[in-house]
Amino acid sequence: MIVTTAHRPADAVLARAEGLARELGARLVARRGRTLRQLMEHYRDPRLLVVSDKELRYYDGDTETPLYFHPSMAFVRVKRLRNGEPDPMIELSGCEPGDSVLDCTAGLGSDALVFSYAAGQSGRVTALESEPVLHVVVREGWKHYETDLPDANEAMRRIDARLADHREYLAALPDDSVDIVYFDPMFREPVYESSALEPIRPVANYGSLERETVGHAIRVARKCVMMKESRTSDEFERLGFERCPVKKRRKSVME
Repeated sequence: MIVTTAHRPADAVLARAEGLARELGARLVARRGRTLRQLMEHYRDPRLLVVSDKELRYYDGDTETPLYFHPSMAFVRVKRLRNGEPDPMIELSGCEPGDSVLDCTAGLGSDALVFSYAAGQSGRVTALESEPVLHVVVREGWKHYETDLPDANEAMRRIDARLADHREYLAALPDDSVDIVYFDPMFREPVYESSALEPIRPVANYGSLERETVGHAIRVARKCVMMKESRTSDEFERLGFERCPVKKRRKSVME
């Protein structure tokens, strides 16, 4: 993988790019006026991370749209919570201010942000991601992205992002050590018409959730274990979840 910067980067951006290249075990390359396509072709590597003062953008030769952090619908959901409107995930989980939440499949970070806002300043959200590139892009987004709502920004900053396999992480936790354990694995049947998911596909973990892992989640969670899957999925029955349909076209949030 290549790590480079935008054109004419500031010293702070260069230092950040150097640190990220070391963390990812990637090649740090000076931009020198070259296009991203020229860099990919010259170094014969289609994977490229661009560091700027505002964000990270990850490009994969197989996709046209870069992967980058944006709160997207999570920001809309947070604004609804601010207005006293319900959020199905928060209602089903029973998440309250002060709760500790373990998001085992952070992905693009949307649900972790909503949980962090609902849990409040006295709560704690730990978000696990097993894929290094996705982890870095979202972690840095939580650190630096600015919305026009200070409390939403604070909710992002409070999230504890960790590069970890949730199976090992859960197995090592003591009993009753968090309030809520949450899973949102990549669907067994991809929603190909969802353009929002396209950039994540090359870097996502497609591993199935295991019954042993769910058992550890039940042991660890004081209040609730949740999984999000497609309505037609048989994962709920396989893993012993109760179906709790909500009013969405493609997804159900299950407890």
